[in-house]
Amino acid sequence: MKELTILTIVTFYSSTVFATNQEIDSFSKAKKLLETQVYNRHRTTLYCGAVFDAHKKVIAPEGFSTTKYIKRSKKIEWEHVVPAENFGRSFIEWRDGHKQCVNSKGKSFKGRRCAEKVNTEYRHMQADMYNLYPAIGAVNALRSNYNFTMLPASKSDFGSCGMKIDDRKAEPPERARGQIARTYLYMEDAYKRYSMSKAQRQLMEAWDKMYPVTIWECARAKTIFKLQKNNNEIVASRCLAKHF
Repeated sequence: MKELTILTIVTFYSSTVFATNQEIDSFSKAKKLLETQVYNRHRTTLYCGAVFDAHKKVIAPEGFSTTKYIKRSKKIEWEHVVPAENFGRSFIEWRDGHKQCVNSKGKSFKGRRCAEKVNTEYRHMQADMYNLYPAIGAVNALRSNYNFTMLPASKSDFGSCGMKIDDRKAEPPERARGQIARTYLYMEDAYKRYSMSKAQRQLMEAWDKMYPVTIWECARAKTIFKLQKNNNEIVASRCLAKHF
């Protein structure tokens, strides 16, 4: 029976054609699919373990608190674990703009809005569901595009939720570190435009080993595979090793 299970997993994960997302080029569509088909039976946020309902309303865990973005703390938002800016700046449209990036008043614009408007490759990266996770809106806002690291001992910025943010850096709670690590490793493996610093890669490799894949993480990857039509080789290999 175990041999049959392993064979099934291998067949499932090896049947894909694409290494990257080539199926979904709309961030809005990706979020809708995550809400209705991936997290519909597992409505729990990445960092704080908060429960949310079908209307994205958050039921904050006991002891959660925030002094900023109070309104956004009531709803979940879809967080790019690898921030869009981290890979977006590799696109010339993000850095310099494009002739098509002109608003109704004739003013040129650049950045995320321009890259999304004119570059299909960027849209696929931005909409990659393997890199999108539910987070309490206030946590998403305060995390911003900061890199993850280990911070000196200090109190959490969110009460009972162990997410720390300081000096434009963020330290996630232990519950999130494994998924974060394998997401960073996947994005670097799948998209040649994106690469981590040596220090960031070492941290992610360490977290990958320290915080093993879970049954839910494997189930999430399998569902995204069916919808997005590309494999997450990093998670798939860890799930295979665990027989999940």
